[in-house]
Amino acid sequence: MSEFSSSFGGSDAARALHDDSIVIDGLVIAKWQRELFEDMRKGGLSAANCTVSVWEGFQATVNNIVKSNQLIAESSDLVCVARTAADIRTAKAAGKTGIIYGFQNANAYEDQIGYVDVFKQLGVGIVQMCYNTQNLVGTGCYERDGGLSGFGREMVAEMNRVGVMCDLSHVGSKTSEEVILESKVPVCYSHCAPAGLKDHPRNKSDAELRFIAEHGGFVGVTMFTPFLKAGVNATVDDYVEAIEYVMNLVGEDAIGIGTDFTQGHGQDFFEWLTHDKGYARRLTNFGKIVNPEGIRTIGEFPNLTEALLRRGMSEHQVRKIMGENWLRTLENVWGG
Repeated sequence: MSEFSSSFGGSDAARALHDDSIVIDGLVIAKWQRELFEDMRKGGLSAANCTVSVWEGFQATVNNIVKSNQLIAESSDLVCVARTAADIRTAKAAGKTGIIYGFQNANAYEDQIGYVDVFKQLGVGIVQMCYNTQNLVGTGCYERDGGLSGFGREMVAEMNRVGVMCDLSHVGSKTSEEVILESKVPVCYSHCAPAGLKDHPRNKSDAELRFIAEHGGFVGVTMFTPFLKAGVNATVDDYVEAIEYVMNLVGEDAIGIGTDFTQGHGQDFFEWLTHDKGYARRLTNFGKIVNPEGIRTIGEFPNLTEALLRRGMSEHQVRKIMGENWLRTLENVWGG
């Protein structure tokens, strides 16, 4: 047992707070299987934005959703699809985890704006505009940024209309800025870390973090160790350091959790993620993938509540960070 699990086990107040709170993870890209859902329940997650598309096009993404629907139906004692904020509250009350379908790339929309509404009806509520590289909408964070295209502006308008949140986590700085200005509803970095603690192409500068918050946007902080200051040696307290750093920039109402949990996947999955389109040029090499000590798995999520309190945050702040801010922001985008 880690020192964090041990210390958590001795804190009835932290456990009670965690169990009572709305807990939302703004990005999970773990392997789809019942064991994942069991771990979500162990971790007390009320909802999670789960990736069903990265490099895939329309048909392959529909196929992913079909498989996901089947798995969720088979595990209906643990999880349910969450399309609205009310669904998340209902899942919490029922002791289940609401699964929000999300894309990490607008590639699945192809060149058809009408697909935005089609996928919304299938439960897709959060879509990242680009994944690391160029697509029809704009540019990712690993190449020269040409900004939001004319088609991309139409896409943002349609996402606003049907209630799909624009995610900018892997998106280039210029494209992100233009989406923030174009959108009429809040947008997010669902999973990012501050460049002020570690310089990395995927991390966001102080100016970028302030800008999205000043325009009503939201920041989910990731614990992905290649992006944290301590790297593979990071602990849950290092993760909390990143959360606190971002909160000091954006305020306690614009921040939440977006772990980027990848549990269950092997090296082949990371190779697919880190090559353009899944197979072309290498974009980055993460090296060893290990989650911070104290929150290695989704089931250890309660340790994060413990660590936030240990950092000196109030119960009110912890409730906001762990999920209330996400819930309010999603309700603003989705309605109801």
